[in-house]
Amino acid sequence: MTACIFCKIIEGTIPSMKVYEDEHVYAFMDIMPATKGHVLLIPKTHCENIYDMTEQQASQLFTVAPKIANAIQAEFNPKGMNLLQNNGAFAGQAVFHFHLHFIPRYDETDGFQLAVKTNDEAYTAEQITAFATGIRSQL
Repeated sequence: MTACIFCKIIEGTIPSMKVYEDEHVYAFMDIMPATKGHVLLIPKTHCENIYDMTEQQASQLFTVAPKIANAIQAEFNPKGMNLLQNNGAFAGQAVFHFHLHFIPRYDETDGFQLAVKTNDEAYTAEQITAFATGIRSQL
């Protein structure tokens, strides 16, 4: 038995409100939803974060993602939807099993805020080109 809460949900030792399941992934309602219809999608194999996932695991999960999003859209007709995924405590990850949030958005008072602030330091085109080159060299 694992200590991971999401692994326990998959094992059935902790109850959940299942939305979708296949041999690779499991989707369920968030018990502390940011908005109405907030769903989590997780791989059945324990992966702490995106860095631990294989391409195959990511493919299996993201193949199902549009199906979940479209079901939420059909059921609740939100004006938009945020897909949110955090990696590491510094980025806000609280449960260390990869999970993708589907957060339907209804209006500016729906209870969810995502604030993206641009970095005060402006990067030059040359610096951004160097960043791209460095990342590309790691692929």
